[in-house]
Amino acid sequence: MVADTGRAAPRRSYPKILRHWATSLAVAGVATAATTSLAQTTGRFHWWAGFVLVPGALVCAGGGALLARGGGRAFAGYVVGCVGLLVFTVGTLLMTGTTGRGWPVLVMLPCLAVAGTYLWRPTDPLARGLHRTVALLALAGTGVGVTLMLIRNRVVDPGETHWWGGFVLLAGVIIGGNAVELARHRMPYRLQAVTLLLGPAVVAALLGVRMLRGW
Repeated sequence: MVADTGRAAPRRSYPKILRHWATSLAVAGVATAATTSLAQTTGRFHWWAGFVLVPGALVCAGGGALLARGGGRAFAGYVVGCVGLLVFTVGTLLMTGTTGRGWPVLVMLPCLAVAGTYLWRPTDPLARGLHRTVALLALAGTGVGVTLMLIRNRVVDPGETHWWGGFVLLAGVIIGGNAVELARHRMPYRLQAVTLLLGPAVVAALLGVRMLRGW
């Protein structure tokens, strides 16, 4: 009798994968049903928007299942889920007839998606610093979307204020702050990286001040 010395093939946890898909599809189904019911309740139901809403929900479900599995698929699942959420949001705005008031959400969601990538931080200090800069700039972009939403729905009245200059100034502060943080690390090309960030930081800060003062 010859002993089997070959390695056993690793088993895939199919029940666990199926649970991820079932959960994601259930959440997508509940969200679709809730959006449809809300649109019908408000009397602004546009049935044809379902051709945008349902595919967006399915893409979200696929991204959620990949994200829940973790590992190398998590980032891909995050990207797919964010794309699906954006499509689903467009379908929701169309179905409920709130595109005119709710379009700033389409500014906020992509910015939040980019800011959320900071969960996957690189180990290299230079790459991490540049990534952090982009993520924080995206977070500032989310603030632009929130401000547009408040103005569009007449919650806030900026009057003649050039409010967008404040966000340009904030972008300069964010870039400059990350340049200072990068200067603390001992790494190759540190001086070049700091110089590369300080230039846009100064330009953005000056432009922001100029916009705020209405020059």
